[in-house]
Amino acid sequence: MKETILQFGTGNFLRGFVDCFVDSLNKQGLYDGKVVIVSPTDSKAVETINAQGGRYHLILRGVENGEAVSKTTEITCVSRAVNPYRDFDAFLSLAANPDLRFIVSNTTEAGIRFDGACRFDARPAASFPGKLTQFLYRRYQLCLGGLVMLACELIDDNGRALEECVLRYAVQWNLGDGFVSWLQKENRFCGTLVDRIVTGFPKEEAEEIFAELGCRDALLDTAEPYHLWVIEGDCETELPLQKAGCNVIWTDDVAPYKKRKVRVLNGSHTSLVFPSLLCGVETVGESLGDTQLNDFLHTCLFGYILPVLGDSEENRAFAAAVLERFANPYIRHLWKSISLNSVSKYTARVLPTVMDYQKQRGSLPKPLVFSLACLIQYYKENDPTDDAAAIDFIRTHGVSDMLANTDLWGADLRDLTALVEESLRQIAQHGIREAIRWSMS
Repeated sequence: MKETILQFGTGNFLRGFVDCFVDSLNKQGLYDGKVVIVSPTDSKAVETINAQGGRYHLILRGVENGEAVSKTTEITCVSRAVNPYRDFDAFLSLAANPDLRFIVSNTTEAGIRFDGACRFDARPAASFPGKLTQFLYRRYQLCLGGLVMLACELIDDNGRALEECVLRYAVQWNLGDGFVSWLQKENRFCGTLVDRIVTGFPKEEAEEIFAELGCRDALLDTAEPYHLWVIEGDCETELPLQKAGCNVIWTDDVAPYKKRKVRVLNGSHTSLVFPSLLCGVETVGESLGDTQLNDFLHTCLFGYILPVLGDSEENRAFAAAVLERFANPYIRHLWKSISLNSVSKYTARVLPTVMDYQKQRGSLPKPLVFSLACLIQYYKENDPTDDAAAIDFIRTHGVSDMLANTDLWGADLRDLTALVEESLRQIAQHGIREAIRWSMS
């Protein structure tokens, strides 16, 4: 089987997401291609992947249509892995493969960045876009066709951001107008939105799982069944993911799908995190098992988030899937982990719904503003993980001054002052449980 996909990233996510889909394509006879993995860093995972011949087991487990499911698959679509830090020539030689068509990447949010100190003659260039530029330039020199880049990093406009970095390197490194023209005309940098919780190696259960498998697997991976991949463009003819039954959407614009994910899934998390923590509830699953917190979540989601976003059948189906995912008994998702950097998260995930609701309805969405008050209460009394200056400002200022800080929230939020102050008063005088009840009244 030919190597048709180059994957920058050795981690659990791509192996539990993209490689899972490619494996399904191959096994259904819809595709005939292997994935060759390149480590963006000097990773020891390359040795492990090669020692196992690229094979590993993926366990998908969670809740589907109200039923607990668990399915184990041996993934066989990975051919090998290459470490450009240990064998740069082997990395560049991959560019000579005429069968190569797609490049997939997930190099973390910080991976797609331009580093002016990156050198073309480095073996390899330090940054991921730098390595990609070196690779594409070699392909250009060999007069081979362009490729389709599918960037999976969790940043806005990930495809465009990656293309811009590559073009900047092409200019900075004086690689020539011909190469720049080839980059722009023969290559496609597709933005994508990825959505699947990949929980990785199940350390506490590993020995039990190995006994069931009848072998040891250092690359064992676990993930939820739910998945969504939204991709700008349409390569279904070449990569028939929809035909294989994957939840893949080819589109001209990822933005509406990202907006839905951020407001529904992430917005629900961020609305519920601090009411839960103030109640002493540690995990998402425990919150869904708590009648009052579950009611609060449903009120936020179906009473305020969806009506603003658009209470369509498609959006309701997405919201229902989100609730099933939150209730996944195989994932112990700690609220303290979710609470990291919550000031910026509230600003990006919840505040747009608050502002849109106020604009559309002429009133404030009480539970969503209450969740902001809970954030403030938690930051004042506990030890959150966030920007130190943001924590200090919240702790040392009154509500009005705090909400007026546009550096903190990205907008002047003094219109929320009265409701936030009343929410804090309810918490102080009646306790968090009574205050939650009040917020939904």
